Amino acid sequence: QVQLVESGGGLVQTGGSLRLSCAASGRTASSYGMGWFRQAPGKSRVFVAAISWGGGSTSYADSVKGRFTISRDNAKNTVYLQMNSLKPEDTAVYYCAGAVVAGAPTSQGPYRYWGQGTQVTVSS
Repeated sequence: QVQLVESGGGLVQTGGSLRLSCAASGRTASSYGMGWFRQAPGKSRVFVAAISWGGGSTSYADSVKGRFTISRDNAKNTVYLQMNSLKPEDTAVYYCAGAVVAGAPTSQGPYRYWGQGTQVTVSS
């Protein structure tokens, strides 16, 4: 079993930056691929970014490429999402997720473990 706790959300102006953190607990947390998803009001949850267990492979949604960076520190069992040049359309609840595979999957299917979410609001 893996437990995930997100932090770092908040209110930021357009063009600003935030860094989300996801602390994982569980004996084999560092063996999983990890991802970030987001859900805007009235919309479905969508993929944002993913990273393989060793950090050597990453994936990004087209909408965030060049602005967001996913990373992980397995010694701390923590995954990060650095978000730069934020736009109002980035406003959403952001969820950290742990996959049951070692890669960086972009669909929700391989993800078994989910955090409670953290709100990110970008004002125009």
